[in-house]
Amino acid sequence: MTNFQRARSEEQRGIRRQAILDTTAAMLEEMPIGEISLNELSRRVGLAKSNVLRYFESREAILLELLDRAWQQWVADLPALAQAGIDQGAPASRRAEQFAAVIAASLAQRHVLCDLLSAQAGVLEHNVSPQVAARYKRAAVANVADIAAVTHQHLPELGDSAAQLTATMIMAIGAVWTHARPSPAMLAAYEADPSLTAFKLDFVTALQEILATLTAGTLARAAD
Repeated sequence: MTNFQRARSEEQRGIRRQAILDTTAAMLEEMPIGEISLNELSRRVGLAKSNVLRYFESREAILLELLDRAWQQWVADLPALAQAGIDQGAPASRRAEQFAAVIAASLAQRHVLCDLLSAQAGVLEHNVSPQVAARYKRAAVANVADIAAVTHQHLPELGDSAAQLTATMIMAIGAVWTHARPSPAMLAAYEADPSLTAFKLDFVTALQEILATLTAGTLARAAD
């Protein structure tokens, strides 16, 4: 992992910490969150499990940090994507459709972000200390605020509702991702009985439809 056996300086500790994060990120590209273990991470990173836990208090703490990192990368890309995909001269209803399309398309290849978002409340926010939980939640609030600012820029008709729409949108992303990733058993059931595929979701299509409905509803309520 590194060319030193023991991290003695802050710089070396930072290098080792980053190596743990990078190794975990690589594992997320290969396997679902549920299959990632500290034992396998320790083996890949070249450290004893106890040493990994000196840098992060738990597996979930590592994954929460990776979620924030992936989220920030997405947030950084959104303004340009929204600028290119939303016609500011179009009616609000049309801009709402375009906004939904931009968000859904922007997530099509961000499998790690979607996987982590789908697990954040049910898995990742457990087995962490209050300090880690609070640090992550502050980062999440800031990320939501940044997305809400982009949302409000292109849909100013939302007014103060932009933040609530954004928070709901994040929950929808995780839910749709989970349902669009059927288990091997469910895939086998679809193959055995094609009539069941009526319930099989395409992630981008389903997310775009849900976000368009959420955005249109929020616009209607804001106009009341």
